[in-house]
Amino acid sequence: MIGWEDVYKVVVATVPLYVALMLGYGSVRWWRIFSREQCDAINRLVCYFTLPLFTLEFTAHIDPFKMNFPFIAADTISKLIILLVLAVWGKCSSHATWAWSITSFSLCTLTNALVVGVPLIKAMYGNMGVQLVVQSSVVQAIIWLTLLLFVLEFRSNTSSSSSSLILSSTSTIPPPSPRPPLRKLIKLVGLKLAFNPNSYSCVIGISWAFIANRCNLHMPTIIEGSILIMSKAGIGTAMFSMGIFMALQDKLIACGSTLTAFSMLLKFLAGPAAMAIGAIAVGLHGDVLRVAIIQAAVPQSITSFIFAKEYGLHPEILSVAASIPAFTSERELFSASKLLLSTSLSDFDAASCCKMRSLLFWSSLSSAVYSSFLFLIIAMRLNLISLWEYLSMRSWITGCTIFSHSISPCPPEH
Repeated sequence: MIGWEDVYKVVVATVPLYVALMLGYGSVRWWRIFSREQCDAINRLVCYFTLPLFTLEFTAHIDPFKMNFPFIAADTISKLIILLVLAVWGKCSSHATWAWSITSFSLCTLTNALVVGVPLIKAMYGNMGVQLVVQSSVVQAIIWLTLLLFVLEFRSNTSSSSSSLILSSTSTIPPPSPRPPLRKLIKLVGLKLAFNPNSYSCVIGISWAFIANRCNLHMPTIIEGSILIMSKAGIGTAMFSMGIFMALQDKLIACGSTLTAFSMLLKFLAGPAAMAIGAIAVGLHGDVLRVAIIQAAVPQSITSFIFAKEYGLHPEILSVAASIPAFTSERELFSASKLLLSTSLSDFDAASCCKMRSLLFWSSLSSAVYSSFLFLIIAMRLNLISLWEYLSMRSWITGCTIFSHSISPCPPEH
């Protein structure tokens, strides 16, 4: 049974993150401490110093010989499912773009499990769940965030070559070549990736973890202290940078209500659904199955937002996905965990599946409505919207709620 003490532990772990976010927001919007150029410098500090050292610190202390490989396989399968769906969407739809495929993959698969997931899972399942979440975070940092960096660099180089082609076509001198060869482009991206500290921090960390656990070594105190002095600031400065970015936008929710709802659907439904398919495919059961599904629904990875901000790829969407769900996700995840705790895998009949589907549906809807209401109140308080605009938006939310009642996912019981 999950008590109020467990809920308090989750709140204690997550509230300081949003203190840092509000300080970043206020330093630009209210107190005018930083200029736009200084804000960009802070983001680059986070991207190239504090986050790589934070990744190195938690990667170096994992035991790779005690990893739950079926759990890692389920996580990998879930991400491959998302990639397959995006590939089919890109092949069949004329509206599919390279940029939206990258953003959709980030929303569906990259989670803030290390910061939000650890206190949440520890309150539910103890140290066993924490170990699984840390393993998932390490694999995400080593493989999937590196892959994200690669495609962002690849997109950046292809877009820059396309823009140079447009500029050269307007001049009298003909362009020497339409586009660099693919092999040369991949080599260029690989070199940039090799010199990116976010890439080699993962490699150094996991290499040390293998050596230290095999040879029973301990990191020298002077080296560990040199890493910790910056890594402890990693998450705080990342949230501070996110608050700065939100303050620089014209609106508090910069991407609008439609894209916010879209990001919530991908985060709360598509990601956990793909994880459930992957977990059942490899035969996970019991608490491991429950941890796998729950950790897939925690808020968006802060690192993915920092990368999106650095490369200019939909950072407004990822900032909303990282900040809004954390206000409400704990409540929905605790409700889902109660159902999962009361139902074993062998007892998942049609009624239980229908109940679980209904819970996921209404938790996502309530999260979106509650988050919209919360941010509308903040926006009114800051004089960002008028009362008439608030009433219009509230009527729109009410209409969506009434419409959702008409398409409830479960038929009424007889």
